[in-house]
Amino acid sequence: MTIFDDIKEEIMADPMNTGYTERGVEPLFKASRDAKIAIVGQAPGRKAEETQMFWNDPSGDRLREWMGISREVFYDTHIVAHLPMDFYYPGKAKSGDVPPRKGFAEKWHPMILEKMPHIETIILVGSYAQKHYLGKLRERNLTETVKNYKQYLPSYLPLVHPSPLNHGWLKRHPWFEEEVVPVLQRIVHEHL
Repeated sequence: MTIFDDIKEEIMADPMNTGYTERGVEPLFKASRDAKIAIVGQAPGRKAEETQMFWNDPSGDRLREWMGISREVFYDTHIVAHLPMDFYYPGKAKSGDVPPRKGFAEKWHPMILEKMPHIETIILVGSYAQKHYLGKLRERNLTETVKNYKQYLPSYLPLVHPSPLNHGWLKRHPWFEEEVVPVLQRIVHEHL
C-alpha cells in the first residue's frame, strides 16, 4: 500500500464523499512520487466516472493531441499526475456539468502535492483550476490568462479546456495552437 492509497481511503471516508463511497464510486485521481507534471482539470465527467479513467472522452483525445503523447503514455507513465479539482463526477447541469465542489481541491490537493516533490509544472486546464491555483495573479478572463501563459511558467501553464464545445474559441484564437501548444509539448517531452 502506498501513501496515495492511504490518502484515497481518507478521501473515501470523508463525510463530504459519503454518497459516492456508498455507491461504490472511488475518487478518480493519479499520483506518483516520480511525477514531474500534474494536470489539474475541473472534475471527471460521467463517462470517466463509469470507466474509472480520467479524460476518457473527446476532450481527453484533444488534450493528448495537444500534449503530443499517446493514450498509453498518458495513462501509464509515472511522469504525469492527474488531480482534477474534484475527484468525483458532480452531475449534469443545464449546460455541461455541475462545477467541482467548493472546498474539495483546497482540502486534498496540498496533501497529495506534498507527496510529489518532483512536480515542476502544473498544467491548469480551464477556469476552475486557474482560479484555484493562480488566484489574483489571473488576468481578467480565461482568454487573457491563457494568452499571458509565459508569466506563469515554469510552475504553471494555463490552458483552455479541450472540450469539443470550445471549437469556436480555438477558431477565434489561432495563437493558442500556434504558440501555446508547442510550449506544452516541449514541457511534456522534456520529462518523458
